[in-house]
Amino acid sequence: MRIKVSRSKNSTSYFVIKDIYRNNKRTTKVVESLGNHEEILKKHPGIDPYTWAKEYAKKLTLEEKENNHKIIAKYNPDKQIERDKQTLFNTGYLFLQSIYHELKLDKVCQEISQKYEFEYDLNEILTRLLYLRVLHPTSKKGTFEHAKDLLEPAHFQTHQIYRALNVLEEQSDFIEEKVYKNSLNVVGRNTQVLYYDCTNFFFEIEEEDSLREYGVSKENRPNPIVQMGLFMDGSGLPLAFSMNPGSANEQPTLKPLEKRILKDFNLSKFVVCTDAGLSSNGNRIYNTYGERAFVTTQSIKKLKKFLKEWALDPEGWRIPGSNKKINLNDIRQLENDKRTYYKERWIKENDLEQKLIVTYSPVYERYQSSIREKQIERAIKKIEKPGSLNKPHQNDPKRFIKSTHVTDDGEIADKTQVVLNQEQIEKESMYDGFYAVCTNLESPIEEVIKINQGRWEIEETFRILKSEFRTRPVYLQRESRIKAHFLTCFLSLLMYRILEKKVDERFTCPELVSTLRNMNMRELDGEGYIPAFTRTEITDALHDAFGFRTDFEIVTQKNMKKILKQTKKGK
Repeated sequence: MRIKVSRSKNSTSYFVIKDIYRNNKRTTKVVESLGNHEEILKKHPGIDPYTWAKEYAKKLTLEEKENNHKIIAKYNPDKQIERDKQTLFNTGYLFLQSIYHELKLDKVCQEISQKYEFEYDLNEILTRLLYLRVLHPTSKKGTFEHAKDLLEPAHFQTHQIYRALNVLEEQSDFIEEKVYKNSLNVVGRNTQVLYYDCTNFFFEIEEEDSLREYGVSKENRPNPIVQMGLFMDGSGLPLAFSMNPGSANEQPTLKPLEKRILKDFNLSKFVVCTDAGLSSNGNRIYNTYGERAFVTTQSIKKLKKFLKEWALDPEGWRIPGSNKKINLNDIRQLENDKRTYYKERWIKENDLEQKLIVTYSPVYERYQSSIREKQIERAIKKIEKPGSLNKPHQNDPKRFIKSTHVTDDGEIADKTQVVLNQEQIEKESMYDGFYAVCTNLESPIEEVIKINQGRWEIEETFRILKSEFRTRPVYLQRESRIKAHFLTCFLSLLMYRILEKKVDERFTCPELVSTLRNMNMRELDGEGYIPAFTRTEITDALHDAFGFRTDFEIVTQKNMKKILKQTKKGK
């Protein structure tokens, strides 16, 4: 702090002023008005007013450095606030910013920028695309508008976002490769097991093109869709992704992306785990080469007759860790039986030798049975309104309804009768509680089952993309920009998953994301920032994990500057 002297014709006044930063620009603020020459002499006779003022400013500076001073804000109930002056800013993004720099994405942007001739700041644009995908998922135009909500101002224009998307799409493989290698220094990654799955995203358009095509929508939407194939590692972290036309068969999408992982990520030994829809014979054989293996779910219904009979036979079951043979008929009447039973055998089909493992769980049987009972109830209600019936899909309760043209006596009926399909109900109930996987691993069954149980996390990953991150609908038109959009969603997802790991995965995704979105701070002009959020167990966990705190009664400008610097330090 220092003294400012203001002289007029009849008076000399003294003020304590200090340097402050507003929108990253240095300016000054009056801390205290000390009065004019005569007033100071009256209060402190025998002392030169300027000398006293300097000593007083020095005292205030020492108090501030020792953090022993209390900041007192004065507000005037008769004074209007400044028009268009923003005082509330989000600081939840600082935790994402810390991860962004740990992944060295700023260095990646710098490396890419050296290959192109453009005037905008690619790093600044990418940070806002990633942070706001988590904090305020919206269109690219919306991202530009909400960039001002973050504590640090942005300096790019809307049209530069779209130009940056073209560059990001061209460098997508390079970015994925770099981010994977950099992530190894940030968080532990289990690349011994890789999970692969596909989903699709819809567009609010009517006409399809080479990428956005009509296909089977996971959400039963009538719009054109694009398909995403995603590899996730055994730690639940996204590894690599690909985009394919909406009408493409999912099964052939695995090999090209896996080949890129083998080449660019220098991975060679891993187990690929997929669901039944992606477990073509070709994909299984591909993952018998080298040091790779596969674990994939297997539909019991689609097994050959003799294998299906073996799988459902009540004889020959065991529990893990025991060789004692169990007959399922002997244990089905037990109450609260939560054990899992299994049987296994090696089979050879289409030149592929693999182990078939079938499990049976009484808990799973009760669950499936209860789901079917609810569907039957809905089917009965639909029988009362036959006009609403049409061709049912796989899990539609209408599959339990059939139309008959004969009476119970075998005579031709005058009218078509709609009745419950008891045969279909009994046929499905045969499989209650049973689950099967195929693998070429010779590992203990417990290990194979554990690998397969991890598939839920990639399904949750897709739910996060579609719900919390609102990845769709997509409004972009150009194919390159569409692919770049999904790259930014992929990177945001990786950053979020790492954040989960840092807080020990104690909280749900909605809880964490909501907390980050609400971590706002109000600027006290010239002094610092006052938290405008509720301190909770989650905010404590975030601050503890990242090593900085924004939950003091006020964070001074100086300390906030240190925090901003810390979040950009990386590793």
